[in-house]
Amino acid sequence: MARYNTWQNNQLTLILEAMPQAELDKDRGAFFKSIMATANHLLWGDTIWLSRFDPSVPAPSVGAEQSTELHPTIQSWGADRFRMDGKIRLWADGLRALDLKGDLTYFSGMFGREITTSVDTSIVHFFNHQTHHRGQIHAMLTAAGHKAPVSDLLLMPKDA
Repeated sequence: MARYNTWQNNQLTLILEAMPQAELDKDRGAFFKSIMATANHLLWGDTIWLSRFDPSVPAPSVGAEQSTELHPTIQSWGADRFRMDGKIRLWADGLRALDLKGDLTYFSGMFGREITTSVDTSIVHFFNHQTHHRGQIHAMLTAAGHKAPVSDLLLMPKDA
C-alpha cells in the first residue's frame, strides 16, 4: 500500500502541478471545497498518522482545523508530498509482522481525547484515508474536465 500511495501521488502531482493555482483553489462543492484543500488535508493526515507510527517523524505544524491550509501553493505541497511519500515507504519497508500487533494510543486533537486502537487497524485506516481523499480529488478533477490518474491497484507498474 505504501508503494501504491507513492505511485498514486506521483501521478496526481504531475496533473496538479500543470494546473493554474486558481483552478486548484476553486470551490468545487467537495467536503474540503477545493482540490488544493483536499490535497493539503491528505498530506496532513499522512503526516499525523506517520508521526504516531514512527516517533522520529514530527507531527504537522498545524492542527486538524488548519489541515486544509498546510501549503499555499502546489509547488510547496509537491515538495512536501514527495518527502512524506519517501518516509512512508521507508517506514513500511521496515515493518515486521510483530510490529502490526498490539495497541496504539495517541491523543486526538479532533476528538479532544486519548484514543487507543489496534496497530493493524490503524495502519489500514492510514492507507484507506489516503485512498478516500484521493478519490475525492479524482472526482473533482473529472468534474472539472481534467484527466485524472489511473487508480486501479491491478494496473500499478511493478517498478512503481
